[in-house]
Order: sequence, then C-alpha cells, then structure tokens
Amino acid sequence: MAKSTTGRARYKMQRALGLELPGLGKAGALERRPYGPGVHGNRRKKISDYAVRLREKQKLVYHYGLREKQLVKYVKSSKKISSNTGRPWMDVMITNLERRLNNVIFRLNWAPSIPAASQMVSHGHVKVNGKKVDRASYQIQVGDVIELSEAGYNNQSYKHAQETPRLPSVPSYYKVEGSDKKKATLTALPLPEDIPFEFENQLVIEYYWKVK
Repeated sequence: MAKSTTGRARYKMQRALGLELPGLGKAGALERRPYGPGVHGNRRKKISDYAVRLREKQKLVYHYGLREKQLVKYVKSSKKISSNTGRPWMDVMITNLERRLNNVIFRLNWAPSIPAASQMVSHGHVKVNGKKVDRASYQIQVGDVIELSEAGYNNQSYKHAQETPRLPSVPSYYKVEGSDKKKATLTALPLPEDIPFEFENQLVIEYYWKVK
C-alpha cells in the first residue's frame, strides 16, 4: 500500500492537478483555492507536452493510492495481456485498477476514501467469498462476493460512508444486497469510462510508450 498522506497533502495534490479525485476522500479541494499550490498557484502561461502527460498519469497514482513502481508494474502486465488478447492495454489496466479490493470497497461506498478502504482491508474487516482478505491490491473477479466482518460493519469508516457517500451511486456492475449489513457481487468487468473523474487515457499511453 502506498504511503498515506495527510488531508492537507491530498488537497495540495488535487489543486496541483486542477481536479478533484474522489479516491482521496473529502470533497472541496478546489472550492476555496481553485488554483495550484504556491504563490498565486505558480501560474504559467504554458506547460510542456511532457508535463501534460505527467499530470494525467499522476491522476492514477493519486486516486488509486499507488507508488510509481506499482503503476509501472500494472503497465507492463497490461501490455503483456494486450499482446495475447488484442484488447488495448490501457483498457486492461483500468479494469485491473478498478478491481483492486481497496478501490472496490470505496466504489461500493463502504469507505469514504481509498486510504480508508485500504485500512479496513489491512485490519481484516473485508471478506471475499466468505474468506478474509487483507491485501488492498487483491483483484476481485467477476462472480466474487464481497462483504465485511462484524467489526467492519461497525467500523466508523463504513458508517460514515453510508451516511455521506463520496460518490453519488454504486456502479451498475455491482449487485448489492442488504441494507445495514450489505454484501456485493461483481457482475461484469469495469470499463475505462467507469473511472469517476475526468481522464484522458491517450496521454498516459503516450507517457508510457517506452515501457515494455
């Protein structure tokens, strides 16, 4: 799991990108200061093509709570899968990022942020197909059933997310059952358009074109 950051650092990340990333939690990062950090937001008239691509890649790093090395591993494995299946490697990678267990818990509105979801997973509050899974990067498969332990349903993160969900709705590829103690089944693979923030995948493709 990537090193956790403070709420202030998460706000600065989003201000630097000029975009709110739901996975970082509380909304409002751009409300009071809709510009980048630094004096007057360090505004520049023009940024390089490299900087544009870097900024787009950083959206994935920050939202999903990854380190650069982790994202590169996803890029490499996705390119290998793409060479065997013909499916665009960016599509493969987004599907795999969306199926990370911590992201699944967040997208189900069972945690207010991906860092909070990672904590729930590492503390043993999450079960997949009836078995405890404590690895945030665990890949959920179609047909898997996700639920929480008794302690998980009583966890403040779960209760807070249920009362004030960060995202307006749960994606349609999850079948959710129950009211207080919910369980969910992944019914289909997530698609690139299911990412809950503005994203230009072509820029990331160009950023990582040399990675094999």
